Amino acid sequence: MKEISEPARVTPVVAETDVLVVGSGPGGLAAAISSARAGVETMIVERYGCFGGNLTHVGVEGIAWYRQNGTVDVEGIGIEFEERAKRFGSSGPEPQSLSHAINGEMFKVVADNWIIESGIRPLLHSLAVDVIRDGRSLRGIVVQNKSGRQAILAKRIIDATGDADIAHLARVPIKKTPKEEMLSVTVMFSCAGVNKGRFLQYVKENPQTYKDWGKNWAMKTDGKEDDLFSPYLEQPFDQARATGVIPSGLKSIGGTWSLINDRGEATYLNMVHMLQYDGTDVNDLTSGEIEGRRQALLAIKALQHFAPGFETATLRNFGMTIGIRDTRKIIGRYCLTEQDVRGQARFDDAIGIFPEFIDGYGVLVLPTTGRYYHVPYGALVPSGVDNLLVAGRSVAGDQISHASVRNMMCCTVTGQGAGVAAAVSVKKGVSTAAVPIEDIQRELKRQGVRFV
Repeated sequence: MKEISEPARVTPVVAETDVLVVGSGPGGLAAAISSARAGVETMIVERYGCFGGNLTHVGVEGIAWYRQNGTVDVEGIGIEFEERAKRFGSSGPEPQSLSHAINGEMFKVVADNWIIESGIRPLLHSLAVDVIRDGRSLRGIVVQNKSGRQAILAKRIIDATGDADIAHLARVPIKKTPKEEMLSVTVMFSCAGVNKGRFLQYVKENPQTYKDWGKNWAMKTDGKEDDLFSPYLEQPFDQARATGVIPSGLKSIGGTWSLINDRGEATYLNMVHMLQYDGTDVNDLTSGEIEGRRQALLAIKALQHFAPGFETATLRNFGMTIGIRDTRKIIGRYCLTEQDVRGQARFDDAIGIFPEFIDGYGVLVLPTTGRYYHVPYGALVPSGVDNLLVAGRSVAGDQISHASVRNMMCCTVTGQGAGVAAAVSVKKGVSTAAVPIEDIQRELKRQGVRFV
C-alpha cells in the first residue's frame, strides 16, 4: 500500500470536561445521563446527526423484546428509555413480548430533550479519529468534523462506540471475531401502504413460533421458547424463491416484523441478514449498505407477492446506516463467559443485572424463568490504560456472552455502570481502575439500579 507523509499540525482544544462519552446508543446515552446525575460535568460526542444509536441510526425498535412472563428484568435507567418514549407518544406494544417498541424517528427528539434537560454538553457530526494519551492515562480525543480537526480533553472517557473505536485507537488489547464467524449485518427498512387488518389476519391464520427460526437459521433453543409466538416471516420468501420472484439462492432474506400502525406503516422490518461483512472495514460497510438496500427491495417484492396485506406496500425508508452486531471487544479485567450467562453468575463488583437472554451464534434463549446474571464492572475496564471505560456491546466476553450483552437493554446496564463509575472516580480523585466498587454500587443504587 502506498503511503504519504502528513505535516505536523496544531489542533485547537474546543472543550474540556470531567466525563466524555463517545457514542450515543443506549450504552452511551445511559452513560452520559448517569454521569450527569452523579454530579459531574459531562459531554457526549456522536458521529451522526442524532443521538440514539441502533434505536435511531439503524431503526431497531425492540429494546426489550426478550421480556416475557416470569422475566426478572433490569431496572435503573434502561426502563426510562421505554417510559420516556411512551410519554412522548413514540412507542407501541411490541408484538412478541411484554415491552414497548420504540419509534426511532420520534426517539431522536426524546434523546435531544433528555440530554438537554440533564445539562449534558452535546456534539453531533463529529468522528473520533485519535486519542490523547499521557503515559497510561487518556487525556482526551481528537475529532474531525465540518469545523475541522478538534481536541476535547476529559478526566475520564467512556467508549460507547459499539466497535471499541477509542480502545482501538489507544492500542489497548482487543479481540475481533473472525469475519467468517461474525454475526450478520442488516439494512433495516420500513414500508407504507400495508393493510394492517389483512396482514394481522394472515399472521393469525399462519402463526409462527421461535421453533420456526430453525427452518432456515441454524438455531438451538432450550425448548421452552419453541411454542412462543414470534413475529417471524419465512413462508413468503420461500414462495418467492421457489417461483423466481427473488433469486432462488438468496438465503439472506427473511426475518421479523414489529409495529404496524393504523396508517399502514410497518416501521421495523428486520428481514435482511448478510454474513461475512466486517463493520470495521470501510469497504465492507460500503458494499454492505449497497447490497443491503438491494436485498431490502427484493424483500418488499416478495412481501407484495406472498404476504397478504402487503400487496400495495411501498418502501417508506431505510435505516440511516447498516446495523452491525459484532466486531471488536476489549480484553478486560474480567471477561464474561457463556457459563456466567447460563449459570446465573454473581460478582462482588456487579454494576447491575440482566436476564438470561441469548440471541446469536445459533443460540436463542428467552428469559421466561426468572433467571438472571450479574454484569461485572471488570468487563468494562480495559487492560493497559487508565481512565477509559467501555460500555455497550464491546465489553469483555466470549461469543455466547456477547450474544447476551449486545442487546440494547443490557447496553444500558453497562452504560449506567460506566457513567457512574467515571463520575465517582472523578469525585474521589482516583482512576477508573482503582475506584472502590462499594462507592460505585452506592451511587447506582441511588439511581435505582437493581442488584437482586
